[in-house]
Amino acid sequence: MRAIKKARKFIETDPTSDVSVALSKLILALENEQDFALKPMYDLGMDDFNLLIEVMKDWRLDRFYEGKTKAISIALQAKSIKS
Repeated sequence: MRAIKKARKFIETDPTSDVSVALSKLILALENEQDFALKPMYDLGMDDFNLLIEVMKDWRLDRFYEGKTKAISIALQAKSIKS
């Protein structure tokens, strides 16, 4: 399963968890070409940290992947829940 799809599933399952919040921020930063603070990544467990790294790799390799649109939508929804 692609990292972007995994990220989307994490965010859908529990949008307020630390990993979902970090993934949402990362996805939105990548989409909007904005800065992303690395510190929250280091507070995550190693598997979650690696997922964020894999999302960045997927994003770089496949900027037009259709799953990205779904992940952006879910990230925006999660952001509105957390705010």
